[in-house]
Amino acid sequence: MKIHYFKSHHNPKLRLAIFPLLRPFLKNNPIADSKRKAIYHISEKEVEFVEHIEDAEICILTMSWNYYLDQNFFELAVAYVKKANLHGKKVWTWMSGDFGIPLQLKGDYVVFRSSGLKSQLSSQHLGMPVFIKDPLQEIYDSSKFSLPTYGARPIVGFCGQASAGFSQCLKEIVLIIRHILKFKLGILQTTPQPIQSTSLVRSKILNSIEKDEGVKSNFIQRKKYRAGIASSKERLTHKTTQAFFDNMLASHYILCVRGGGNFSVRFYETLAMGRIPVFVNTDCLLPLEDEIDWKKNCVWVEFEERKQIAKKVIAFHKSHTKESLFQLMKENREIWERTMRIGLFFRNIKIND
Repeated sequence: MKIHYFKSHHNPKLRLAIFPLLRPFLKNNPIADSKRKAIYHISEKEVEFVEHIEDAEICILTMSWNYYLDQNFFELAVAYVKKANLHGKKVWTWMSGDFGIPLQLKGDYVVFRSSGLKSQLSSQHLGMPVFIKDPLQEIYDSSKFSLPTYGARPIVGFCGQASAGFSQCLKEIVLIIRHILKFKLGILQTTPQPIQSTSLVRSKILNSIEKDEGVKSNFIQRKKYRAGIASSKERLTHKTTQAFFDNMLASHYILCVRGGGNFSVRFYETLAMGRIPVFVNTDCLLPLEDEIDWKKNCVWVEFEERKQIAKKVIAFHKSHTKESLFQLMKENREIWERTMRIGLFFRNIKIND
């Protein structure tokens, strides 16, 4: 694929704001192509970076829309989209983080994003996975996929922040209200979230599952996100990370509910571990929705149906034999391996659609 991007837009100090497909090539320290393929599943042989827009098959906005807004470079981003469009080229762009920004720009471009309220977004916004490292390799130093012990009673796992404590709930709600006020006053331009405590939502859902004797709950509820471990490097080796993935291995299903942004990293971790998400849909945008029947591969629960979540898990479990349930777990792992890595995901995107 022939790709054009503006090199002058690249900010190496804010690597997480770089368009994901460019990250394997815009490294602060160059890496061998074999390592690039192992980590990102794309080779330098598959990509040609061109100097002129007219020579490109794909035009990519170098950084996220959030970055251009935060750095007061928004007009630079708009100008690039318009210039590419003048040459008859569609532009791939993306939104980073928990909060998107409302785009009033008319043009031929798409916005890849993990967060956002699907019903409020145009068809130009496409779901994108949260790109994670393979937990089997990172945590267990293995690529061997394992299946849990089967039982007629479904085992639902969860390890993470879920608190019904007053102070935590109040803190989350106050932060959202403050965001809304700043948004209305024009101080912030990122789209605010609905007023609710997601920690409380998760806690209530877990409690409702625990009360149903038809489900075996396997829960580790923590008061803080990632058990309070702030550093991403420290999380990888901390004992709580091992507990997180061990919890998945011992379960058939994993509860996946949104966090601060309207998406769930746990959803992609569950797929990577070959387990079945119990996905609470809060108007989410999922990747490759035209190609993957997510309702087949998950226990799909609309947010308004969350009080019936245990019954839905039981019905889903009963609809499968041991063989078909394990086959579905293998399919979920294969879906993640085949489509949820940076290079493989963007290879599935049709350039001219």
